[in-house]
Amino acid sequence: MAENETLECITEHERILQEIESTDTACVGPTLRSIYDDQPNAHKRFMEKLDARIRNHDREIEKMCNFHHQGFVDAITELLKVRADAEKLMGQVTDTNRRLQEAGREVTAQTEEVIRCRIQQRNMATTVEKLQLCIPGNTAAWMVSLILVCMKYYAALKTMEQLEKVYIPRVSHYRFCQIMAENLPRLREEIKEISMSDLKDFLESIRKHSDKVGETAMRQAQQHRTFNSAVAKQASTGHYTKPMYSLNGRTHTHNGLMIEEDSGEEEEADEEVLTAQDLVDFSPVYRCLHIYTVLGDRETFENYYRKQRKKQARLVLQPQANMHETVEGYRRYFNQIVGFFVVEDHILHATQGLVTRAFTDELWNMALSKIIAVLRTHSSYCEDPDLVLELKNLIVIFADTLQGYGFPVNRLFDLLFEVRDQYNETLLKKWALVFREIFELDNYSPIPVETEEEYKHVVSRFPFHDTEIEKQDFPKKLPMSQSVPQIYTQVKEFIYASLKFSESLHRSSTEIDDMLRKSTNLLLTRTLSSCLQNLIKKPHIGLTELVQIIINTTHLEQACRYLEEFITNITNVSPETVHTTRLYGLSTFKDARHAAEGEIYTKLNQKIDEFIQLADYEWGMAESDGRASGYLMDLINFLRSTFQVFTHLPGKVAQTACMSACKHLSTSLMQMLLDTELKQISMGAIQQFNLDVIQCELFASSEPVPGFQGDTLQLAFIDLRQLLDLFMVWDWSTYLADYGQPTSKYLRVNPATALALLEKMKDTSKKNNIFSQFRKNDRDKQKLIETVVKQLRSLVNGMSS
Repeated sequence: MAENETLECITEHERILQEIESTDTACVGPTLRSIYDDQPNAHKRFMEKLDARIRNHDREIEKMCNFHHQGFVDAITELLKVRADAEKLMGQVTDTNRRLQEAGREVTAQTEEVIRCRIQQRNMATTVEKLQLCIPGNTAAWMVSLILVCMKYYAALKTMEQLEKVYIPRVSHYRFCQIMAENLPRLREEIKEISMSDLKDFLESIRKHSDKVGETAMRQAQQHRTFNSAVAKQASTGHYTKPMYSLNGRTHTHNGLMIEEDSGEEEEADEEVLTAQDLVDFSPVYRCLHIYTVLGDRETFENYYRKQRKKQARLVLQPQANMHETVEGYRRYFNQIVGFFVVEDHILHATQGLVTRAFTDELWNMALSKIIAVLRTHSSYCEDPDLVLELKNLIVIFADTLQGYGFPVNRLFDLLFEVRDQYNETLLKKWALVFREIFELDNYSPIPVETEEEYKHVVSRFPFHDTEIEKQDFPKKLPMSQSVPQIYTQVKEFIYASLKFSESLHRSSTEIDDMLRKSTNLLLTRTLSSCLQNLIKKPHIGLTELVQIIINTTHLEQACRYLEEFITNITNVSPETVHTTRLYGLSTFKDARHAAEGEIYTKLNQKIDEFIQLADYEWGMAESDGRASGYLMDLINFLRSTFQVFTHLPGKVAQTACMSACKHLSTSLMQMLLDTELKQISMGAIQQFNLDVIQCELFASSEPVPGFQGDTLQLAFIDLRQLLDLFMVWDWSTYLADYGQPTSKYLRVNPATALALLEKMKDTSKKNNIFSQFRKNDRDKQKLIETVVKQLRSLVNGMSS
C-alpha cells in the first residue's frame, strides 16, 4: 500500500508540474495551494520532484545550446560584419533625412498656407450659406417697415406672419433674429392701434356723411317712385316704356324716358347712380376687420364696432329741439337715419359677419320705436298743414327707401294714420280761421245779381237751382248771402287738401273714400258747426243776421248731396258701396239752424225785456190815461217790423218766433203785476195796464205772421185777459162758483195769482187806497173782499196740500 501511495503521489506531482508548465502564471496559485493541502510533508517531495525536473530541463537546455552554439557564433560574426555597413547606412540615412528636411521646409510652409486658405474658403462658404438664410428674413423685416410706412397694414401682417413662421425659425439662434421676434408683437399692437384709429376716423366720417348718404338714397327712392308713376301713366295711355335698370353703377332707360324730380328738372337718361361706396370710403372697416381677423381678435373688433354703431344710432335718432318748425329739420333727421342704415346694410352684405341681420334688425326695431315716438311728439307741435303734408311725403319716401333695403316699415305706415289725424286737425284749425273770416266779412244779406255772367259765376261756385228766381229779370237777388258759396268752395278745397295726404299711402280707393268722408264729416260736424255756433252766439249778430244764417244753413244743407257726389267723382267709389261713410252735414246744419232759431227766440225775448224795462207805470194812479203806454206801442211796432223780416224764414220758424215773443211778453207783463217789490196797485193802474194788454191782443189778432189758425196767437195773453177781466168786472162770485170747472169763465186764473194781486189792492191804511171809498160808501163790500180773500187763501192752501 505504501508503494501504491508513492505511485499516486508521484503521478500527482507529475500532473501538477504539467499544469505549472502549461498553465498561465495567474492560475498557478491554486495549483500550488493544492500541494500544501495534501498530505503532510508532501511539499518536500514535490520540491524534490521539482528540482529533479529543473535539472532535467537544464540538461535539455544545455544540450540545445551546445547544438546551436556554432550557429550562434557564426551569426555573431556575420553581425559584426554587418555593423560597419549599418553604420555607413545610418550616415547615409541621416544625410538623406537632412536633405529631405531642408527640401520639405518650403513645401510645409506652402501646405500651411493652403490649409489656411482652405479654412478661409470654408468659413466664407459657411458665412455665405448663413447669410443666404438670413437675407429673406432681413428682406421681410425691411418690407414690413416699408409697408408700414405705406400704411398697408394687412400686407405688413401677412409679411410678419411669414417672417415669424418661415424665416426666423431658420436662423433663430442669432441675436438679431431674437430681437426681431421680440419686436413683432409690439408691431402687431401698433398696427391694431393704428387700424383702430382709422376705424374711429371712419366712424366719425360716416357720422358726418350719413345725411349725404341718406339724401342720395331718398332722392333715388323718390326718382324710382316718380318713374313708376310715369310708367303706370304711360301704360294706362298705351305707351309702354321698359323700366330703368342699373348696370355697373350706371342707370339706363329705354325709349328715352326721362325722370322728373320734384324740382321739375329733367335728369339725363344715363345719370350715374351714386351708392354708399361712392360717398363713403369703407376701406378702413375692411382693413381693420382683416387686421383683427389675422391677429385672431375678430370678436373684439366686432363687439367694438357694434357698440360704437349703437351709440351712433342713438345720436342719430336724437332730434333737434326745433325740428318741428321747418321741413328741413325733418329732412335732415330722416337723411341721417337713412344714411346710417344704408351704411349698415352695405356693411352687412360687404363683410362676413361683422354685422348680422339680427343685429341690424335689433337696431332697426330700436330706431323704429324711437322714430315713431319722436314723430308723434314733434308732429303734435305742428300747426301748419302744409308742413304736416310735407312731413307725410318725407315719411313715405323714408319708408320706401328703407323698405328697398329690406327693413320692415309697416309701423311707419301705421304712424301715417296718426299723422293723418294730426294733418286733419291742422286742416280743421286752418279752415276754422277761414270760416271765421268768411263769417266776419259776410254782410248777411241776399246776394245781388246784376247780370247773367254774375249769376253763372255764383252758380258755378255753388249748386243753386230755383225755377222762380231763374224766371225773374235782372237785377235780382239770391236768397243766401255771399258766405254760402264761399263756404261750399272752401269745403271742396278742404277735400282736395285732405286728398293730398292720401296719395302714395298704398291705400285702396275705398279706404281713401272713407278717409275723405270722415275728414269732411269732422269739418262739417265739428269745425263748421263750432264756427256757426260761435257766430250765432256773438253779441253783434242781430235778428236780421240770424234770419239770414238760417236761410244760409238751409241752402248749405241742401248742397251736402253735391259734396257727396264730389267725393264720389274723386275716388270713383259708388256711394252704394257697403260701409261707405255718409256725410253728416244735414245734422250739422240742422243743429246750427235750430241754434239760430233758439238764438232768435232768445234775442227777441231780450229785446222785449229791454222795452219792458222802459215801462214806468204809476201804480197808485186814480184813473188811466185812456191810451196805451208809449213803451208798449214802441215794442209792438218793433215786433211788426221784425216779423215782416221773418216771413223769409223757412218752415214754421216765423210762427214759432211770433208765438214765443207773445208768450214772453205776456209772461213779462204778468211778472210785472206780481212783482214782490210792488206793494200796492190802484184800480186806475189796473185799467191802464188793461189798455196795454188790449194793444197786445190787437197785435196778436192782426196776424203779424201768416199761418196761424183762428185766435191761436191771442191765446198767449189769455191768462192776463182773464185775470184783468176778473178785477175789472169784479166778478168774484162767478170765479169762486165756477172754480175748478172746465167751462169756467176764469179758468186760466190761478187762485194764488188772484190772491197776490188782490192783496196789493187791499186797504193798507194808506191814502188814495180804493178800499177807503168802499168802506165809506159800502161797508158790506169790504166784508165781501175779506170773504173773497179768505176763500182764495183756502183755495191756495187746498192746492198746496
